[in-house]
Amino acid sequence: MKKLLIIISIISLVTAINSCKKTGGAINPLSDVKNLTVGSYLVLDSTLNLNFDNSAMTTSTVGIMVSSYKGGEAVDHIDVFAASGSTYDTTKWHKIKTVSYSGDGTKLNVTGAELATALGVNPNSFVAGSFYTFYTRLYTKTGRSFDVNNTGNNSGSGLITGPYYYGAYFFTAYITCPFSGPIAGTYKVIADDWADWHPDDLVQVTDGPGPNQVNLSQVYPNGGTVISPLVVNVNPANGVATIPKVTFGRYGGASSTQYTAEGAGAGDVAGYIFSCTGYITLSIDIQGGGTDYGPNRLILQKQ
Repeated sequence: MKKLLIIISIISLVTAINSCKKTGGAINPLSDVKNLTVGSYLVLDSTLNLNFDNSAMTTSTVGIMVSSYKGGEAVDHIDVFAASGSTYDTTKWHKIKTVSYSGDGTKLNVTGAELATALGVNPNSFVAGSFYTFYTRLYTKTGRSFDVNNTGNNSGSGLITGPYYYGAYFFTAYITCPFSGPIAGTYKVIADDWADWHPDDLVQVTDGPGPNQVNLSQVYPNGGTVISPLVVNVNPANGVATIPKVTFGRYGGASSTQYTAEGAGAGDVAGYIFSCTGYITLSIDIQGGGTDYGPNRLILQKQ
Protein backbone atom coordinates (compact mmCIF):
# COMPACT_ATOMS: atom_id res chain seq x y z
CA MET A 1 0.00 0.00 0.00
CA LYS A 2 1.28 3.47 -0.89
CA LYS A 3 2.72 5.43 1.99
CA LEU A 4 3.02 9.23 1.77
CA LEU A 5 5.81 11.19 3.39
CA ILE A 6 4.55 14.68 2.66
CA ILE A 7 6.37 16.27 5.60
CA ILE A 8 9.75 15.27 4.16
CA SER A 9 8.92 17.05 0.88
CA ILE A 10 7.90 20.18 2.75
CA ILE A 11 11.07 20.21 4.85
CA SER A 12 13.20 19.68 1.72
CA LEU A 13 11.45 22.59 0.03
CA VAL A 14 12.01 24.94 2.96
CA THR A 15 15.66 23.88 3.18
CA ALA A 16 16.19 24.48 -0.54
CA ILE A 17 14.59 27.93 -0.36
CA ASN A 18 16.67 28.99 2.64
CA SER A 19 19.89 27.67 1.15
CA CYS A 20 19.37 29.80 -1.94
CA LYS A 21 18.59 33.01 -0.04
CA LYS A 22 21.12 35.79 -0.68
CA THR A 23 21.42 39.42 0.26
CA GLY A 24 22.67 42.57 -1.35
CA GLY A 25 23.74 42.25 -4.99
CA ALA A 26 23.43 38.45 -5.05
CA ILE A 27 19.62 38.33 -4.87
CA ASN A 28 18.07 35.58 -6.98
CA PRO A 29 17.13 37.19 -10.35
CA LEU A 30 13.94 35.09 -10.44
CA SER A 31 12.65 37.00 -7.41
CA ASP A 32 11.95 40.01 -9.64
CA VAL A 33 9.13 39.52 -12.15
CA LYS A 34 10.75 42.09 -14.47
CA ASN A 35 13.48 39.55 -15.20
CA LEU A 36 10.98 36.96 -16.49
CA THR A 37 9.59 36.65 -20.02
CA VAL A 38 6.28 35.36 -21.36
CA GLY A 39 6.33 31.96 -23.03
CA SER A 40 3.59 29.86 -24.56
CA TYR A 41 2.13 26.37 -24.41
CA LEU A 42 -0.57 24.27 -26.04
CA VAL A 43 -3.78 23.40 -24.21
CA LEU A 44 -5.52 20.09 -24.86
CA ASP A 45 -9.05 20.85 -26.10
CA SER A 46 -10.14 17.28 -26.79
CA THR A 47 -8.92 13.84 -27.76
CA LEU A 48 -9.91 12.65 -31.23
CA ASN A 49 -8.60 9.08 -31.05
CA LEU A 50 -5.68 7.32 -29.36
CA ASN A 51 -6.00 3.85 -30.90
CA PHE A 52 -4.38 2.62 -34.09
CA ASP A 53 -6.30 -0.26 -35.65
CA ASN A 54 -3.68 -2.95 -36.28
CA SER A 55 -5.81 -4.46 -39.07
CA ALA A 56 -5.82 -1.16 -41.01
CA MET A 57 -2.64 0.64 -39.96
CA THR A 58 -2.15 2.67 -43.13
CA THR A 59 -5.43 4.58 -42.89
CA SER A 60 -5.94 4.43 -39.12
CA THR A 61 -5.61 7.89 -37.53
CA VAL A 62 -4.87 9.16 -34.04
CA GLY A 63 -4.79 12.72 -32.81
CA ILE A 64 -5.85 15.53 -30.52
CA MET A 65 -7.25 19.07 -30.81
CA VAL A 66 -5.33 21.94 -29.20
CA SER A 67 -5.41 25.67 -28.62
CA SER A 68 -2.77 28.09 -27.38
CA TYR A 69 -2.75 29.45 -23.85
CA LYS A 70 -4.53 32.82 -24.04
CA GLY A 71 -1.97 34.63 -21.91
CA GLY A 72 1.01 33.35 -23.86
CA GLU A 73 2.96 34.45 -26.87
CA ALA A 74 1.23 33.98 -30.23
CA VAL A 75 1.81 30.54 -31.79
CA ASP A 76 2.83 30.25 -35.45
CA HIS A 77 3.20 26.51 -36.07
CA ILE A 78 3.67 23.15 -34.39
CA ASP A 79 6.06 20.31 -35.16
CA VAL A 80 4.86 16.79 -34.30
CA PHE A 81 7.39 14.05 -33.50
CA ALA A 82 7.04 10.35 -32.68
CA ALA A 83 9.07 8.02 -30.49
CA SER A 84 8.72 4.34 -29.77
CA GLY A 85 7.62 4.01 -26.16
CA SER A 86 8.30 7.28 -24.36
CA THR A 87 11.47 9.36 -24.05
CA TYR A 88 12.51 13.00 -23.69
CA ASP A 89 15.69 12.22 -25.64
CA THR A 90 15.16 14.19 -28.84
CA THR A 91 17.74 12.08 -30.70
CA LYS A 92 15.12 9.32 -30.56
CA TRP A 93 12.33 11.53 -31.87
CA HIS A 94 11.23 11.21 -35.51
CA LYS A 95 9.57 14.20 -37.12
CA ILE A 96 6.11 13.48 -38.51
CA LYS A 97 4.99 16.84 -39.86
CA THR A 98 4.62 20.58 -39.35
CA VAL A 99 1.12 21.90 -38.66
CA SER A 100 0.20 25.57 -39.03
CA TYR A 101 -1.58 26.90 -35.97
CA SER A 102 -5.11 27.87 -37.04
CA GLY A 103 -6.57 28.93 -33.70
CA ASP A 104 -8.69 27.08 -31.19
CA GLY A 105 -9.35 23.49 -32.20
CA THR A 106 -6.21 23.04 -34.30
CA LYS A 107 -6.01 19.34 -35.17
CA LEU A 108 -2.84 17.34 -34.70
CA ASN A 109 -3.59 14.12 -36.60
CA VAL A 110 -1.19 11.29 -37.47
CA THR A 111 -1.98 8.35 -39.73
CA GLY A 112 -0.36 4.96 -39.49
CA ALA A 113 1.20 5.61 -42.89
CA GLU A 114 2.77 8.87 -41.66
CA LEU A 115 4.13 7.13 -38.58
CA ALA A 116 5.64 4.34 -40.69
CA THR A 117 7.27 6.87 -43.04
CA ALA A 118 8.79 8.84 -40.16
CA LEU A 119 10.17 5.69 -38.56
CA GLY A 120 11.33 4.25 -41.88
CA VAL A 121 9.42 0.98 -41.46
CA ASN A 122 6.74 -0.98 -43.27
CA PRO A 123 3.23 -0.36 -41.88
CA ASN A 124 2.77 -4.13 -41.67
CA SER A 125 5.66 -4.37 -39.18
CA PHE A 126 3.79 -2.70 -36.31
CA VAL A 127 3.06 -5.04 -33.42
CA ALA A 128 -0.25 -4.99 -31.58
CA GLY A 129 0.16 -3.95 -27.95
CA SER A 130 3.06 -1.58 -28.62
CA PHE A 131 2.71 2.16 -28.14
CA TYR A 132 4.15 5.36 -29.51
CA THR A 133 4.38 8.80 -27.95
CA PHE A 134 3.79 11.88 -30.09
CA TYR A 135 5.57 15.00 -28.87
CA THR A 136 4.68 18.57 -29.84
CA ARG A 137 7.06 21.48 -30.25
CA LEU A 138 5.38 24.84 -30.75
CA TYR A 139 7.02 27.82 -32.41
CA THR A 140 5.91 31.35 -31.59
CA LYS A 141 5.67 34.13 -34.12
CA THR A 142 8.90 35.56 -32.69
CA GLY A 143 10.73 32.29 -33.42
CA ARG A 144 10.94 30.86 -29.91
CA SER A 145 10.12 27.18 -29.37
CA PHE A 146 8.79 25.17 -26.45
CA ASP A 147 8.53 21.43 -25.79
CA VAL A 148 8.93 19.02 -22.86
CA ASN A 149 12.65 19.74 -22.59
CA ASN A 150 12.56 23.48 -21.96
CA THR A 151 9.36 23.86 -19.96
CA GLY A 152 9.25 23.76 -16.16
CA ASN A 153 7.24 20.94 -14.59
CA ASN A 154 7.50 21.67 -10.86
CA SER A 155 7.79 18.07 -9.64
CA GLY A 156 4.75 16.75 -11.46
CA SER A 157 2.31 19.55 -10.67
CA GLY A 158 3.38 21.88 -13.45
CA LEU A 159 2.72 22.41 -17.11
CA ILE A 160 3.94 19.13 -18.56
CA THR A 161 2.49 16.32 -16.46
CA GLY A 162 0.35 18.19 -13.94
CA PRO A 163 -3.45 17.78 -14.06
CA TYR A 164 -4.38 21.47 -13.83
CA TYR A 165 -3.04 23.08 -17.00
CA TYR A 166 -4.16 20.49 -19.60
CA GLY A 167 -0.85 20.91 -21.36
CA ALA A 168 -0.65 19.18 -24.74
CA TYR A 169 3.09 18.48 -24.80
CA PHE A 170 2.56 14.88 -25.88
CA PHE A 171 -0.04 12.16 -26.36
CA THR A 172 0.30 8.38 -26.45
CA ALA A 173 -1.33 6.01 -28.93
CA TYR A 174 -1.49 2.23 -28.77
CA ILE A 175 -1.63 -0.25 -31.62
CA THR A 176 -4.65 -2.26 -30.61
CA CYS A 177 -5.86 -5.78 -31.23
CA PRO A 178 -9.19 -7.45 -30.43
CA PHE A 179 -9.63 -8.87 -26.96
CA SER A 180 -10.35 -12.57 -26.67
CA GLY A 181 -10.34 -14.54 -23.42
CA PRO A 182 -9.45 -16.50 -21.48
CA ILE A 183 -6.33 -14.68 -20.32
CA ALA A 184 -6.00 -16.02 -16.77
CA GLY A 185 -2.52 -16.97 -15.65
CA THR A 186 0.71 -15.81 -14.07
CA TYR A 187 1.86 -12.27 -14.85
CA LYS A 188 5.10 -10.46 -14.09
CA VAL A 189 4.83 -7.02 -12.51
CA ILE A 190 6.43 -4.37 -14.72
CA ALA A 191 5.22 -1.42 -12.67
CA ASP A 192 2.97 -0.92 -9.64
CA ASP A 193 2.69 2.67 -8.43
CA TRP A 194 0.44 1.57 -5.56
CA ALA A 195 3.43 -0.45 -4.30
CA ASP A 196 1.57 -3.58 -3.28
CA TRP A 197 4.10 -5.37 -5.51
CA HIS A 198 7.64 -4.83 -6.77
CA PRO A 199 8.90 -5.12 -10.36
CA ASP A 200 9.48 -8.76 -11.36
CA ASP A 201 7.05 -10.07 -8.72
CA LEU A 202 4.64 -12.69 -10.07
CA VAL A 203 0.89 -12.24 -9.60
CA GLN A 204 -2.22 -14.15 -10.58
CA VAL A 205 -4.85 -12.71 -12.93
CA THR A 206 -8.19 -14.50 -13.33
CA ASP A 207 -11.03 -14.32 -15.84
CA GLY A 208 -14.60 -13.15 -15.41
CA PRO A 209 -16.94 -13.20 -13.74
CA GLY A 210 -18.60 -12.33 -17.05
CA PRO A 211 -17.46 -12.43 -20.68
CA ASN A 212 -14.87 -9.77 -21.63
CA GLN A 213 -14.02 -9.21 -17.96
CA VAL A 214 -10.77 -9.64 -16.04
CA ASN A 215 -10.51 -10.06 -12.26
CA LEU A 216 -7.61 -8.42 -10.37
CA SER A 217 -8.68 -9.49 -6.89
CA GLN A 218 -5.52 -11.55 -6.48
CA VAL A 219 -3.45 -8.48 -7.31
CA TYR A 220 -5.11 -5.89 -5.00
CA PRO A 221 -5.16 -5.79 -2.03
CA ASN A 222 -1.98 -7.79 -1.57
CA GLY A 223 -1.96 -9.15 1.98
CA GLY A 224 -5.35 -7.59 2.70
CA THR A 225 -9.01 -8.55 2.59
CA VAL A 226 -11.08 -8.45 -0.60
CA ILE A 227 -14.38 -6.62 -0.06
CA SER A 228 -15.63 -6.68 -3.67
CA PRO A 229 -13.91 -8.13 -6.75
CA LEU A 230 -11.76 -5.64 -8.66
CA VAL A 231 -13.22 -6.34 -12.10
CA VAL A 232 -12.01 -4.79 -15.35
CA ASN A 233 -14.36 -4.56 -18.33
CA VAL A 234 -12.63 -4.97 -21.69
CA ASN A 235 -13.88 -3.78 -25.08
CA PRO A 236 -13.57 -6.87 -27.31
CA ALA A 237 -12.95 -4.73 -30.40
CA ASN A 238 -9.76 -3.01 -29.25
CA GLY A 239 -8.83 -4.07 -25.70
CA VAL A 240 -9.75 -0.76 -24.08
CA ALA A 241 -10.22 -1.40 -20.35
CA THR A 242 -12.61 0.35 -17.97
CA ILE A 243 -12.96 0.01 -14.20
CA PRO A 244 -16.25 1.21 -12.67
CA LYS A 245 -15.74 2.49 -9.12
CA VAL A 246 -15.58 -0.37 -6.63
CA THR A 247 -14.61 -0.76 -2.97
CA PHE A 248 -12.04 -3.47 -3.52
CA GLY A 249 -10.54 -4.11 -0.09
CA ARG A 250 -8.76 -3.16 3.12
CA TYR A 251 -5.35 -3.93 4.61
CA GLY A 252 -6.28 -4.35 8.29
CA GLY A 253 -9.15 -5.48 10.47
CA ALA A 254 -12.87 -4.94 9.92
CA SER A 255 -12.67 -1.30 11.06
CA SER A 256 -9.59 -0.40 8.97
CA THR A 257 -9.65 1.93 5.96
CA GLN A 258 -11.52 0.68 2.93
CA TYR A 259 -10.09 1.49 -0.49
CA THR A 260 -11.89 2.17 -3.75
CA ALA A 261 -10.58 1.88 -7.31
CA GLU A 262 -11.79 3.20 -10.66
CA GLY A 263 -10.37 3.95 -14.07
CA ALA A 264 -8.40 7.20 -13.94
CA GLY A 265 -9.60 8.40 -17.34
CA ALA A 266 -12.89 9.86 -18.54
CA GLY A 267 -15.72 7.35 -18.46
CA ASP A 268 -13.74 5.12 -16.07
CA VAL A 269 -11.25 4.23 -18.83
CA ALA A 270 -8.16 2.73 -17.22
CA GLY A 271 -6.03 1.64 -20.18
CA TYR A 272 -5.68 -1.56 -22.19
CA ILE A 273 -5.63 -5.31 -21.88
CA PHE A 274 -4.13 -6.98 -24.94
CA SER A 275 -4.88 -10.67 -25.04
CA CYS A 276 -2.84 -11.00 -28.25
CA THR A 277 0.38 -10.15 -26.39
CA GLY A 278 -0.59 -10.85 -22.76
CA TYR A 279 0.04 -7.22 -21.84
CA ILE A 280 -2.00 -5.30 -19.24
CA THR A 281 -1.46 -1.56 -18.75
CA LEU A 282 -3.83 0.32 -16.46
CA SER A 283 -4.06 3.67 -14.68
CA ILE A 284 -6.23 3.27 -11.59
CA ASP A 285 -7.47 6.06 -9.33
CA ILE A 286 -7.35 4.76 -5.74
CA GLN A 287 -9.01 6.46 -2.77
CA GLY A 288 -9.30 5.64 0.91
CA GLY A 289 -9.73 7.31 4.28
CA GLY A 290 -10.70 10.61 2.70
CA THR A 291 -7.55 10.73 0.56
CA ASP A 292 -7.44 10.54 -3.23
CA TYR A 293 -4.13 8.93 -4.17
CA GLY A 294 -4.61 9.79 -7.84
CA PRO A 295 -3.68 7.71 -10.89
CA ASN A 296 -1.55 4.65 -10.13
CA ARG A 297 0.03 2.62 -12.94
CA LEU A 298 -0.30 -1.14 -12.96
CA ILE A 299 1.58 -2.85 -15.80
CA LEU A 300 1.68 -6.63 -16.09
CA GLN A 301 3.13 -9.04 -18.66
CA LYS A 302 1.89 -12.61 -18.98
CA GLN A 303 4.50 -15.31 -18.41
